[in-house]
Amino acid sequence: MLKQNLQQKLLQKLSPQQIQFIKLLQVPTVSLDTRIKEELEENPALEDLSLTNMSEPEEQYPDRDPDDDYSSSEEHDNEYDEFNIDDYLQEDNVNEYGSRYDQNGDDEEERKEMPIAIQSSFFENLQSQLDLVPLSDKDFRIGQQIIGSLDDDGYLRRPIMSLTDDLAFSQNVMAEDEEVEEMLKVIQSFEPPGVGARSLQECLLIQLRRKDVNDPIIKKAILVVEHYLDEFTRKHYDKLEKALNMNSMELRGVVNEILKLNPKPGDSNEVSTKQHQVIPDFHISNNDGVLILTLNAKNAPELRVSRSYQEMFEHYDKASQRDKKMKEAVQFVKQKLDSAKWFIDAIKQRQQTLLKTMNAIMQYQYEFFLSGDEKNLRPMILKDIADRIGMDISTVSRVANSKYVQTEHGTYLLKSFFSEAIQTESGEEVSNKEVKKILEECIGGEDKRHPLADEKLTEILKERGYNIARRTVAKYREQMNIPVARLRKEL
Repeated sequence: MLKQNLQQKLLQKLSPQQIQFIKLLQVPTVSLDTRIKEELEENPALEDLSLTNMSEPEEQYPDRDPDDDYSSSEEHDNEYDEFNIDDYLQEDNVNEYGSRYDQNGDDEEERKEMPIAIQSSFFENLQSQLDLVPLSDKDFRIGQQIIGSLDDDGYLRRPIMSLTDDLAFSQNVMAEDEEVEEMLKVIQSFEPPGVGARSLQECLLIQLRRKDVNDPIIKKAILVVEHYLDEFTRKHYDKLEKALNMNSMELRGVVNEILKLNPKPGDSNEVSTKQHQVIPDFHISNNDGVLILTLNAKNAPELRVSRSYQEMFEHYDKASQRDKKMKEAVQFVKQKLDSAKWFIDAIKQRQQTLLKTMNAIMQYQYEFFLSGDEKNLRPMILKDIADRIGMDISTVSRVANSKYVQTEHGTYLLKSFFSEAIQTESGEEVSNKEVKKILEECIGGEDKRHPLADEKLTEILKERGYNIARRTVAKYREQMNIPVARLRKEL
């Protein structure tokens, strides 16, 4: 038997406007333009003043009766009474934070698109080489299938049997495994060397065998890759010397020859410039010891609610006749107007939050922005900034994770300014960035034939007043992507 009961729960829910703001906040400047274009395409009630003509022509409505007396129209339904068209007609004033980007005189320069050189892709390059090889129609289609199956690194990760099945089912080409193997050898002869390999070992061997195989160094390099690749990658050079009966000078020549090879031939072609393009969200300039913060002009688009949609709503809303289609039209226009206003409000709130957060970070790390010396970075966590600006830690995290600031000393990711505190022997709290900088300097100046182990690095730090455990040194080293001492060893 079903039982009914009454429960009271306290739930926290986000409104659609809050969700939209959160999503916009974490979007970096390089992606904001795309997001705005998507919204402009989806919502005709939203306009970009930089794209539209400021002199607006008078709108004509075919279904509008010029004799309509709007002052004597019947009373509106309750569902429309709450809507005030004045909310959309008034111009929003820019607040104290939103006006800061106006101080930046490089608006026009920042709005220019970054030119991208037109070049053939990695796969187009392989296809053009395949076109030059005299092949039967069947072999040509097999070659196309192999090229299409390569990954971005230039490797063939799929088994030959799977390629044979793909040819049979998708292209109706009945091929034997041996035929695919033969065409794979043809692909492996293409540029860049090593393309079409099925493993790192095969990739390196293809490149070595295209060199002068009569050279004794090349011969021994092929022997190392073919039989002692594991020892080579682990840098067990003493084992290689014994196994191949070589001295250190000969081994050094073999190692240098192998290190010249490209382990990822697919990366030989230039990667798209767009993927590595960093557009700073903020600019900090030093004016005689006074830091000035400005927001990138791309973060302040000139958006407004379409006046033609506003007038259309007034016309529909004041019409004397109200049938079902008219009510649907009014509801549709109202929905688009609401959506446009919410998006504009979210963009402006994003500008305010970005500037408010960055201003707090700049004030906290004032000495660093003046000097550019990482040793002047103060210990700072998300909570420190959140308390200063009166916002949640998650909001600060969204701002810091994907935003960049351009200074006179370089361009930095905001997340890089946050660090934990470490106490020195004198009781002073310093940033762990300072410790990482010292570790980087020590490792950079070490004797590569006898690299410094973590224990030795710990002793050096203790001598300088940083009482840190060896495991902490290992953690910082890994965070900086520095391998252990054995893997840093050079001949």
